[in-house]
Amino acid sequence: MKGRVGERFSEFFEKWICQLDEYLQLLLKASEQRVINTVCDQREIQTLVSKVTQHYKDYFTIKWCLAHEDVLAFFCPIWGSPLENAYSWFTGWKPSTIFKLIHSTGINRVPGSSLAELTQEQLGKIEELRVKIRLEEEKVEREMERQQVAVADRKMFELVRLTGRVRDSETMDQFDGRLVEVALKGLMAGLEKVMKAADCVRLRTLKGVLDVLTPLQCVNFLAATNATLDK
Repeated sequence: MKGRVGERFSEFFEKWICQLDEYLQLLLKASEQRVINTVCDQREIQTLVSKVTQHYKDYFTIKWCLAHEDVLAFFCPIWGSPLENAYSWFTGWKPSTIFKLIHSTGINRVPGSSLAELTQEQLGKIEELRVKIRLEEEKVEREMERQQVAVADRKMFELVRLTGRVRDSETMDQFDGRLVEVALKGLMAGLEKVMKAADCVRLRTLKGVLDVLTPLQCVNFLAATNATLDK
């Protein structure tokens, strides 16, 4: 059954994807250029790159706002296909996927892609970023494990505390309801924290890669990324 948050985000996501597809066409057109001939061309490319990155930021802004109301809607999204949901990493794409994409483009020497022409200095910086991002991914994964343990601990603590306060007038159903409420409240807060942490790693990955690339390489990178990742 669709919840209100799921329905609202689905409407936003549909429009967001349409706009992303429009940006993808512009990126593909711009990526056909082998060199930037004029200052005007460079400004146009930088403007396009800025629009796409802002588009991603808008996605996370809306996502975080609605997740505060119902974070479970993002861990079990109705707007993604079963296959997409199966490969989802804490409500989105896994940051390390980006580096596999760059590596694949370079190894296969994709025709017309400036990503196949990265300098040794650029490759070194991207490798440093990859190692850093992998450590951040592991940190998010450990946080998820910690939240799972914390939920169990909170439930046991509340069970002990409430056991001593149950009165004859309170039925076991009421008692169980209070216990579940406490556990769920802790779970929702924990999942929201994990989701935001994962999204921050995604954003840092995009920014980190773009900071290393030239304007034209940024266009090729975003075109490849947008064609591969939906969210």
